[in-house]
Amino acid sequence: MKISIRRSRRAATAIALGSVLALTATACGDDGSSAGGDKGAEGSGTGKIVFWDNNGGVRTDIWKEIIADFEKANPDIKVEYVGIPSTDYQSKVDTAIQGGGLPDVGGVGAAMLAGFAAQNALEPLDDRLAKSSLNGKLNEDMVTSLKAAGGGDGKLYSVPTSANNGVLYYRTDLFEKAGLDEPTTWDKFYEAAEKLTDAKKNEFGYTIRGGAGSIAQALDAMYGQSGIASFWNGDKTTVNDPKNVAALEKYAALYKKVTPAADLNNDFTKMVAQWDSGTIGMLNHNLGSYQDHVKALGTDKFRGIPQPTQADGKRVQVSNPVDGIGLFKSSKNKEAAWKFIEFATSHAENSKFNEAAGQVPSNNDAAKDAWISEAEPTKLAAAALTDGSTTIVQLPYYLPDWNTISKADNEPNFQKVLNGDMSAKEFLDTMAEQLNEAQAEWTERNG
Repeated sequence: MKISIRRSRRAATAIALGSVLALTATACGDDGSSAGGDKGAEGSGTGKIVFWDNNGGVRTDIWKEIIADFEKANPDIKVEYVGIPSTDYQSKVDTAIQGGGLPDVGGVGAAMLAGFAAQNALEPLDDRLAKSSLNGKLNEDMVTSLKAAGGGDGKLYSVPTSANNGVLYYRTDLFEKAGLDEPTTWDKFYEAAEKLTDAKKNEFGYTIRGGAGSIAQALDAMYGQSGIASFWNGDKTTVNDPKNVAALEKYAALYKKVTPAADLNNDFTKMVAQWDSGTIGMLNHNLGSYQDHVKALGTDKFRGIPQPTQADGKRVQVSNPVDGIGLFKSSKNKEAAWKFIEFATSHAENSKFNEAAGQVPSNNDAAKDAWISEAEPTKLAAAALTDGSTTIVQLPYYLPDWNTISKADNEPNFQKVLNGDMSAKEFLDTMAEQLNEAQAEWTERNG
């Protein structure tokens, strides 16, 4: 028990700006013949490597640009790009770990890191980083966060690329027309959601995420309203605390009352597209969709602000997983794969990637570039995370079962909550039982 509490606190300490945010990353692999336990080989440092993008489609263009830069700088290395939708990425990697066909490198963020590491699929990167030009150039909070998420051995299995943060986007034009205040508090958020809704005109105050990725957003809304500041109370989770149950009941009740019915199945791409093309007042997402909104609406019709606060100005939010690039142990060309990781997280390329993604760079030099102060949501997020106004509830990314519990196991149940077929209490009690069991197993294994 003491170990688990200490571990959670250590992960929480890692958080600051870097570990609270998040990104989308990539990865490379072997020639398709080896399974996850293969030790691989250093290789010649030339030839072909395979890279799996864990947010294919959304980040394809910018990754192809980075790959073109890399191949120009390294003409003896060819990178095969494979774009995989974020909703399919974990299952595809897990299948390849068991049956072979892993890439050389691939996106490995904090949320899925422990699960891959537990299967012995990832190469420890500490020694490579220590000898690299990247040494001392990466955000230490992000590095520490990924080490904490690795499952307990303190090793680095993924080089951070970016960090993210939750954002409340709202339509300034609709708010001004309705005479509403900026939704800086939860009370103002709920007031605006109701006043901006006219279902007969297909106008809604909010869009709620009911499809893939719904759990993290629901947890953010829960802890933000309840004010509970820790995910664990001893060795038991706080997700089903009565205050969180009440918060989720209020939040889920928004569905179909002030939101479109289509929200039940919307993942983030559908939700973002719906908000950009319609007359919906507010959207919860993260920094990653900022550029999409700019393209659709310009900069004069919306703002992206930090998550709402309680009435006293206290802001509580759950952590966003730091994203990164991992080197798969089965790679037969680790030297070339590592060169790609170094290049992708160098100053120029890391800045280019994160400007396109609207996220916070992991490279310290890239984080000083001018575009960050020009992207208002990124600037505001950075301030909220460093001015003492925000308490972060660190999610247990170090649990190998975390990604499964927070996705496949409970996303269908959350849809039942939205439809009124399951109570918020039953939903959270079910999740709490799974989390407590996973935490007990982790504590026993690492005790």
